[in-house]
Amino acid sequence: MQGIREIFESQGYAIVGKHSAVKLCHWLRKSLLENRACYKHTFYGIESHRCLQMSPAAFHCTQKCLYCWRFQGFTLKKIAEEIDEPKYILMKSIEEQRRLLTGYKGDDRVNLEKWQEAMNPKHVACSLTGEPTLYPYLSQFFEECHKMGMTTFLVTNGTNPKALEKMDCLPSQIYVTVAAPNEEIYKKLCCPLIPNGWKKINETLELLPSLNTRTVIRHTLVREWNLGWEEEYAKLDEKAEPWFIEPKGYMFVGYSRQRMKLTNMPSHEEVKKFGETLASMLGYKVEAEREDSRVVLLGRGKERKI
Repeated sequence: MQGIREIFESQGYAIVGKHSAVKLCHWLRKSLLENRACYKHTFYGIESHRCLQMSPAAFHCTQKCLYCWRFQGFTLKKIAEEIDEPKYILMKSIEEQRRLLTGYKGDDRVNLEKWQEAMNPKHVACSLTGEPTLYPYLSQFFEECHKMGMTTFLVTNGTNPKALEKMDCLPSQIYVTVAAPNEEIYKKLCCPLIPNGWKKINETLELLPSLNTRTVIRHTLVREWNLGWEEEYAKLDEKAEPWFIEPKGYMFVGYSRQRMKLTNMPSHEEVKKFGETLASMLGYKVEAEREDSRVVLLGRGKERKI
């Protein structure tokens, strides 16, 4: 585990406690240095420079997706060590975020007022690396965030439906990544480390309509792997009845370059065509898009801004 921690720290992560991590988002830096916000700002009104990107299960996951650009040199599927308390993780994450931001204060490109806002995050993106639902106190963690007036995003691979089902405090918005139209492609592309991964994802999709929060299905699209099959994706999305659907193109970056090719990265036009076809099948429509992130937003008239 010590070696993994050293790798993370060399890549700009700040390790929090025994199993959590924080890292400045690419778009947070872009927002400070170039006044450019991420697609979540375009879609949902999130202030990129005030977003805390973290994970309470940084070294733990249930899949080893071929398209994942994060470090995958671990196969832990359960937090076995002593578990950190939710409030400690949140406060320490904010502290580490501030430490990582310190050097930006003296940069001539950075607006001082904006930097001061960044030092007090108001959004928590539980999405950095690993599978966040493996942290057993995730509900209490979100509760601590909400006490501080922070909005919360959870990104999950959907393989832990029981964790979502028993949460008393849900995040402001749940993303479920559905990166395969069927079980055969799922096993080849997402490389599950647990049995019945596809079955559990479907259980999560069936659970989503009963959850009292905003829901999003994200289709990470990889050319030559899972791009197409709109009818099969539509059947999965019909189970989930999500507020929004985000078809998003795979990006040839990070560790994924060891497993993928540049040609696996679809163009924005391909992603948009997929989205338009899917929307027509489901009764959604394209509500927004960001070409630089190769992503489109499908919706059905629900309030987008958080």
